[in-house]
Amino acid sequence: MLQISSGKGRRTLLGSSLVLSLLAAAQAIAPVMVPVGTTANDFTLPGSQPGSMADNLLEAQNCQGCHEDAGAFGDGHYAHWKGSMMAQATRDPIFWAALAIANQDAPEAGTYCMRCHTPGGFLEGHATPADGSGLQPFGIDQDGVSCSICHRMVDPVYTAGVSPIEDVAVLAGLSLAPGADAHTGQYVIDPDDQRRGPYGLDDNIHLHGTLASPFHQESRLCANCHDVSNPVYDAQPGGTYDVNTMNAPHATFSKTDMFPVERTFSEWEQSVFAIAPQDVGGRFGGTLTEVASCQDCHMPTVESLACAFGLTSRPDINEHTFLGANSWVIKAVQDLFPFDAGISSSEADAAVARNVAFLQEAADLSAWADGGNLHVRVVNRTGHKLPTGYGEGRRMWISIDWKDAFGQTIQKNGGYNAATATLNTANTTVYEIKHGLDANVASLTGNAAGESFHFVLNNTIEKDNRIPPQGYNGVNFDAVQAPVVGATYADNQHWDDTTFPIPIFASSAVVRLYHQTTSKEYIEFLLNENTTNTNGQTAYDQWLLHGKSAPVEMEITTVALDTTACTPPFPYGIAKQRGNGEYPVLTTTGTPSVSGGAFTFEITGAAPNQIAVLFEGVGTMDLTWLGGRLVVLPPLIRFATVFIDANGNVSIPYTVMPSDVGKTKTYQMIYRDGSTPIQAGLTAGLTVTYCD
Repeated sequence: MLQISSGKGRRTLLGSSLVLSLLAAAQAIAPVMVPVGTTANDFTLPGSQPGSMADNLLEAQNCQGCHEDAGAFGDGHYAHWKGSMMAQATRDPIFWAALAIANQDAPEAGTYCMRCHTPGGFLEGHATPADGSGLQPFGIDQDGVSCSICHRMVDPVYTAGVSPIEDVAVLAGLSLAPGADAHTGQYVIDPDDQRRGPYGLDDNIHLHGTLASPFHQESRLCANCHDVSNPVYDAQPGGTYDVNTMNAPHATFSKTDMFPVERTFSEWEQSVFAIAPQDVGGRFGGTLTEVASCQDCHMPTVESLACAFGLTSRPDINEHTFLGANSWVIKAVQDLFPFDAGISSSEADAAVARNVAFLQEAADLSAWADGGNLHVRVVNRTGHKLPTGYGEGRRMWISIDWKDAFGQTIQKNGGYNAATATLNTANTTVYEIKHGLDANVASLTGNAAGESFHFVLNNTIEKDNRIPPQGYNGVNFDAVQAPVVGATYADNQHWDDTTFPIPIFASSAVVRLYHQTTSKEYIEFLLNENTTNTNGQTAYDQWLLHGKSAPVEMEITTVALDTTACTPPFPYGIAKQRGNGEYPVLTTTGTPSVSGGAFTFEITGAAPNQIAVLFEGVGTMDLTWLGGRLVVLPPLIRFATVFIDANGNVSIPYTVMPSDVGKTKTYQMIYRDGSTPIQAGLTAGLTVTYCD
């Protein structure tokens, strides 16, 4: 057997020495793809296991009668769910194309993928064989992430007096229990049909009761499938990942001991949204003025009936739209499964439109001219990196049309050719994550080292310049395996600035921010690398049929280049909560410019009748201080000492000086607050760029 040297000893990976000699000879002619020697044991993970359900998992159509109508007579859960990628996760042609290549690269890897793409099929024991051929063509196997999966899901961390008492027996009955960081399909599903939700209902209420489960309003529920790790790899000192022992489960099952494939939950967990609800101006819809959890944004709340049979209307029913960024695959599902998917062409269009509208709220775009340069700023308004999730083929970029005085385009940055689906990446900023292979794994598999779409083999992060969320801290993100690679973001920076030289004769610039679900490079990989079946061809044909994953215009702004404008100040970090539960707010009014007239710092919601100091710094940081977070980078100066009025408010006018122009300063107020144990309060930070 071929023995592979690693940081944890010598590992058995491939077949006989004959295989090695043949590989070496073949590589002299051309690269040869050799699958790693994985078995089903390598992809064993904790949580509920196949065959463990005492009561059948009901297919979603059983819920349709009471939860179908999206109008006045019901909550519309089923109607919205069936148009989401959650419902159609098993029918997704991109999934099937990627599954084939995953099994080619690492035998039995497909079962690991199906844990989340068809949890019903997995629990029924139909995810074996790993190519999906054991899945039934109907019923729970095809329901994606269905009602039964989510509403029978159990919090893996039992909390007495909070979790349903029934969870004790469920957790005790597991043969392999997940830890507190359940991920990668390590969900726990109640073997009995005991349904859970935010509200508890008596068993006599209509057709079924509901156990009150706070877990169903927590982001940790989403972590089950939105933090994804590869158990074939072990984390090594120094941040590298090496091959695990073959034909054996991972030693710890902890996500931080495996290679990070996706870290959407962890990104959220390290953002300000995980600390306290944030006011995002209602941009993600729903009845909530402040949002915190995944559910708050991706399942916005509405006032609705709990079911179609007249139960009391509630003000905070979560829509089951499961909003995301996928802009075309649901149309492919409808085309491939016009009857089985349960959605019409118009319903598929409506689902895509919801996603597009949601995506367009994810960022703010601003641009301003400064001498011979145009500065473009993209601000992440989400609770995770932007973009996030499944990284392969997904990207966001800046596009600029430079116009002359007659409105004619004279140059383009970030140009996209719709006919060929090619993007000019050389002269713009593209936000994306790119995984890859180190030299060791590349040599073992016949691949080139570096960037790779072979996600089940990848063991490096080659690039990740995606914009962090508000509250970003580099050390914390590194600790949860969500590092920034190939870019620099200061602590608390949730925006990115790109500077473009202004071309000669350019009079104006039209700046756009685009997002694309599936790049040409990725879809061609799925087509060309699949030697197993026609799933790559099917995905490619659908990509062609549905506009080649046409980029979605997220934001647009036009800048006159003969004028100089200031970028608006905006907050970062998080304020220290007061004893009354409120958060003080630091904002500004006016324009931070020499010629702009009145410019004023405004503080609201602070402790009344107290002395306060507004500090100015030179950048951002993140330090625990006075029971809150100090986010203004020293050296600090006392910008102003003021007295907060009886309403907790104060205004600080400032005359912008010529010496301020072109400088970016950061601000944070500290004040006395007797309602907190340390007797001090802090606002969030504010960054201000001064201009003419």
